[in-house]
Amino acid sequence: MDEEDSFEYTVGGGAEDEFAAMLFGSTEGKRSNRVPMTYRWRDMDPRTADAVWRHLVKWVQWLVDTYHLPTSVVPDCWWRHSEMVAELYGLQRAEQASYTEDDGGFGPITFHERLTSSIERMRGYTRTAGCVGLQAHRATVPRVLPPGAPGSPTLGSVPGTPD
Repeated sequence: MDEEDSFEYTVGGGAEDEFAAMLFGSTEGKRSNRVPMTYRWRDMDPRTADAVWRHLVKWVQWLVDTYHLPTSVVPDCWWRHSEMVAELYGLQRAEQASYTEDDGGFGPITFHERLTSSIERMRGYTRTAGCVGLQAHRATVPRVLPPGAPGSPTLGSVPGTPD
């Protein structure tokens, strides 16, 4: 690569910080207005979780309105079901990633292909939860795995494992 093919990007008038803040979220105290692409729910601090929740709630309302999704796909209590939250969050991230400046036009159709798959999964989640048939939220009973998994305190009590 010769000097003319450099990947360096210069912005005049001190706009480098604004550009970096837009891309990366923070530079010398400057913050981007956009929500970063992806977070793991279990790793979010309370401040981040609050911002991501607010963004997700607005987005889910947009999704339901735009695609005329019935309660058999997205129940009114969607936010109380971890599997629905995970699916909708993943779909939100996919939709945002599908509409970028450098996309050649495949992003939107790819999002709609993912949407079709997500709708089928969400129908299954909703059917399993049973909230729509009851016309009220039905809490999911958490599954507790039996003790004895590798790394658990009771490992020595599992036959065939070291004490």
